[in-house]
Parts: sequence; structure tokens; C-alpha cells
Amino acid sequence: MFDLENRIAVVSGASSGLGRQIARALAKQGANLVILARRFERLEALKSDISKDYGVQVLPIKCDVTNSEEIRQAAEQAKETFGRVDILVNCAGSSKDAGVLEMTDEQWDFTIATDETSVFKMTRAFAAIMKERKYGRIINISSMYGLVGNTKIPTIAYHASKGAVVNFTRATAAELAPYGITCNCICPGYFETELTKAVLDTDDFQDFAKQMVPMGRYGKEGELNPAIIFLASEEASYVTGAILPVDGGYTAI
Repeated sequence: MFDLENRIAVVSGASSGLGRQIARALAKQGANLVILARRFERLEALKSDISKDYGVQVLPIKCDVTNSEEIRQAAEQAKETFGRVDILVNCAGSSKDAGVLEMTDEQWDFTIATDETSVFKMTRAFAAIMKERKYGRIINISSMYGLVGNTKIPTIAYHASKGAVVNFTRATAAELAPYGITCNCICPGYFETELTKAVLDTDDFQDFAKQMVPMGRYGKEGELNPAIIFLASEEASYVTGAILPVDGGYTAI
């Protein structure tokens, strides 16, 4: 089960963090990759590592997911190279944090463009390729903060954008189902990456996690991967429009 050999998977935000972990997880299951990010040198390094470790084909493409033309060109290059796209993981994102009373227009617009509008633009471009073969798996990476508010970090635009991704997923699932394309959403909680580990390991966060996360800890590297593999697989053929928190129980209380 969950064999992705010879599938073609596109992963945005693949240069670091969860995107990098997801790309490696898909490759481990046999998928060939199209990896997108703005930092091309990081993509080339990831390509080298994945090719050596798993022996799959990897196409790195420099792409700003807020730029419609760069996305269009990336989709064309992916199709020219592999002939099709089977899986799309919309993982790229960033945020400028502030509360609703303090957030500037620029902070709001940046976050909405990066975390919400980019998902629409990427889906529009790559789902068109999937439609040609009447097959596809779209996985949007939202956040548990797309399901609930929080009292720890004032980040109103992030909440708004990730909440929009949740319902964008449902609407896209309904619209694309006749074409054999599923669309699902994963809502990660606090996860270990190279950028977050230092903060997550502080006494302050550890105390917070013990109070607010039923499992009492943050997610470790690799613990998001099974959800990705399942939703990308043939076995998930009757799963669409699903919103799956992977958050240690944060949104359960």
C-alpha cells in the first residue's frame, strides 16, 4: 500500500522546513519530484540529496508562488519534463505577525498573498494539467490556526489566510471531483523544523505545550509524513474535501 512509484509530485516551499520534509517523504515512496521555491541553490542541494538517497528524478524550479507568470512557467516546465502531474502539495508560506489592531495593510497583504492567494494560483495552474488525464491529488498545507484562534501569538492575517485555505480546499474538492482530482487539507500543529526547533525547545514553549497540547509536546520531524503519503496515494481515492489536523490534539480541546 501507499506506493507512489513513478508518480509525479510537485511540492512548493521545498527549500526548507515542512516542504523539504514532505519532498523527501514522497521521494522515499518512489515519486519523482518537481520542487519549487525562491532559493534555487537550496533546491539544487535537496535534489542532490534526494537523488542519492532514493534514486528518483528531481526537477528543481525557482518560483515565487505569488507570481502568476512564474507559476505558469513552472507548470509548463513540469509538463514538458514529465508529461503530467499527479500530485500537488501546496506548502509554501510565510507570515508577518501582528494583532488585528496593530497590523498594517502591507503586513496583511503580504500574508494573504503568500499563504492564501498562492494556493489558488498554484492549484489553477497544476490542476489544469491533472484535468487532462482525469487524475490528481491536491494536498493543501493549512495550519491548526486555520481552525481556531489563539492567545499566545497575535497573528490575525495568518489565521485568516489559513482559514481560507481550509474552505478553498472544500470548494476545490467539490469542483474538481468530476475530473478524478481529489483535494484535501492538512492542518499541522507546532512542528520541528530547522527554523522552529530553537524556539520550541525553550522552557517557555515547553510549559505552554504541556498546558495546551494534549500530547504535551510538539510534532517531531517526520510525523507529518504519513498524512501526506496517505492523501497522495491511490488508497485515498474516495477521500476528498477532508480537513485533517495533525496537531497532537491541540484543536480537540
